[in-house]
Amino acid sequence: MEERRILDWEALYREQDVEEMPWFTPELDHDFADALKSLKIRSGYVLDLGTGSGTQAIALAELGFDVVASDISESAVRKAEARSKTKGSNIRFVKDDILATTLKGPFDIIFDRGIFHVFPPEKRNAYVQSIGGLLRKGGFLILKCFSDKEPPGEGPYRISEAEIRRSFVPAFQVLDIRASFFKGVRQPNPHALFCILQK
Repeated sequence: MEERRILDWEALYREQDVEEMPWFTPELDHDFADALKSLKIRSGYVLDLGTGSGTQAIALAELGFDVVASDISESAVRKAEARSKTKGSNIRFVKDDILATTLKGPFDIIFDRGIFHVFPPEKRNAYVQSIGGLLRKGGFLILKCFSDKEPPGEGPYRISEAEIRRSFVPAFQVLDIRASFFKGVRQPNPHALFCILQK
């Protein structure tokens, strides 16, 4: 498998306008919104993993969720926190590396919109163990990643359905894996896999 270039997330968020980043979207991801409806979840303790611009965390807080939002970049955390203050949101923002997390759960839901797919195969088991340690029994990981249907090129690893199952089963039960896309600045919208996994 081709090795991916490791981005300097701190430099990226320090130097760029988040609204110009390829993955920026001002509203709650359409798949996340649909998942909450289908699972009939209206409240709970939520981790927005890799919060970036903070828009997903803000949207979740506006729906009534108790939200913790983490990112490996301190600049991302500061910018997201500033954005949330303009919205009057009560969100706890934390600088954290999910592979060496200092967060404390248990969370009812963890949202991952584009973190899992940045890790090379040899780091995915550490990710799964970390997520499992933060979720309560019966809690949900709602995950969106680049799909293997996305043409080769720069950016995240392309992930197949088989790789999702290989990575997460038996620690998680796979409730849904389906083809989707990332809405954002980049056109055309990148192909994605949308996954609902339960601990």
